[in-house]
Amino acid sequence: MLIAFKLLGSIALLIYGMKVMSEALQKLAGPQLRHLLGAMTTNRFSGVATGALVTVAVQSSAATTVMTVSFVNAALLTLTQAISIIMGANIGTTMSAWIMSAGFSFNIANVVWPFFLVGIVLIQTGKHRYVGDFLFGLCFLLFALGMLKQTGTEMDLASNPAVVNFFASFKTNYVTILLFLLIGTVLTAIVQSSAALMAITMVLCATGAITIYQGIALVMGENIGTTVTANLAAMSANTQARRTAMAHLVFNVFGVVWVLILFFPFVRMVCGVVGLDPTAPEQNPTQLSFALATFHTFFNVINTAILIWFIPQIEKLVCFIIKPKKSEEEDEFRLQYIRGGIMKTPEISVLQAQKEIVVFGERTQRLFGLVTELYHTQEDQAFEKLFERIKKGEDVSDKMENEIGKYLGDVGSAHLSDETKEKIRGMMREIGELESVGDSCYNLARIMRRKREHKVWFDTDLNEGIIQMYVLVDEALTKMNAALAGHREDFDLEDSFATEHRINDLRNNLKQKNIANLDQQLYSYELGTVLNDLIGECEKAGDYIINVVQARLGVE
Repeated sequence: MLIAFKLLGSIALLIYGMKVMSEALQKLAGPQLRHLLGAMTTNRFSGVATGALVTVAVQSSAATTVMTVSFVNAALLTLTQAISIIMGANIGTTMSAWIMSAGFSFNIANVVWPFFLVGIVLIQTGKHRYVGDFLFGLCFLLFALGMLKQTGTEMDLASNPAVVNFFASFKTNYVTILLFLLIGTVLTAIVQSSAALMAITMVLCATGAITIYQGIALVMGENIGTTVTANLAAMSANTQARRTAMAHLVFNVFGVVWVLILFFPFVRMVCGVVGLDPTAPEQNPTQLSFALATFHTFFNVINTAILIWFIPQIEKLVCFIIKPKKSEEEDEFRLQYIRGGIMKTPEISVLQAQKEIVVFGERTQRLFGLVTELYHTQEDQAFEKLFERIKKGEDVSDKMENEIGKYLGDVGSAHLSDETKEKIRGMMREIGELESVGDSCYNLARIMRRKREHKVWFDTDLNEGIIQMYVLVDEALTKMNAALAGHREDFDLEDSFATEHRINDLRNNLKQKNIANLDQQLYSYELGTVLNDLIGECEKAGDYIINVVQARLGVE
């Protein structure tokens, strides 16, 4: 019973140590981690290298993959970038296996005590707390490995006839390999730590409980089981994030399939590299642990070397498997022209940002179209569904302003001509005003919801006035988008001013009519307030739109 508790406690300490290490390094990196992933994934090879380096640093492929999924969900990374990072994460995670195999070759727990002391000092002083947290996590990890090795020796499974007979009943054939592969998959999915299962596998192999063939089958299952974490994290995310998680599963399943086809010769080749005879009755525990680590590395490196040339095909496959939800394709936030990565020249970067602003303007007009549709919606469920789409659209508007603004800020930090600086200032103003139009759209939706909840209904004359206001605002948006997409010299500012004046005139007429109707008590004060709020918000949207046009044309 004591040995069983020591085994379970060591595994728990191992998982906790890796968790503390990972979280400490993520906190040390802070918000720069996203920019690191974006800047270093300019092509598939740099993406793989980035994924490997980040995973080696945080010692958790699951952490790297979940972060990547979350960045794709926020449209900060593309699906192509994410697939290359995940491939690299699978290579980076092999470092954990090598650390564990080293832990089984000597008593690694002896080196942790001074680091425990340094870690607690750093944590208590508070100056370098996250460094201290990292050292503590690393010490827990190494200490757990030492305890696992010691516990495995105490278990002495090879001398237990019942255990030996049980595992000996499994013949070395494909049925046994598939069974152990399934066991590895299920256990890793439950524990959600491939590192913990790798440690258990090394203990079982080192004590002679299972053969190297069965151990490698467990490792293959662990590679599939570890993808469950990312897929669970992506369940509530958008389509691109779910596709990213699915790409992780596709990558590992493909690797398992080709290894299964070549299983026995491939295992013999791996064992030959570390000087291990897989058929020998007596095995060296250190060689067994190194054979497992070598297989894990070969599996992921060769798999990446094959699939790195097929990233576009993997992207098409996961897009085929996971279809976008209804209306999600339109609502989903995804920058189209600005990509994470090192900017080429300020002029090209400004051009990319301007194209993105054109997309921003088009999205804003579609969002206002949803507002117009909401005004005519009668059925309660359809109204709420449309309201949520508008709310999400306003959130997308905030994200677009934030990301384009950050990008322009990075461009603006370079040495630029006065003309380019002036362009960037104008573009900053454009995105700020476009975001304000998005806010107005959401405010209009909220006013309409209030109108519906309080059962406020307009007569035909008032309805026509509101609809006419919506038509004018949409016309202003159309002219705004023409200005954003075209050349400055080809656009007439007076044309947009004319539409804005018509919006103001209609606003004044409707307000005067509203005051007169309230004086005559033709309808309730509440109805008059809702009407006043609607036309006021539309007029605000018109002001924001003309500000965008002025910013685009360089007019103060």
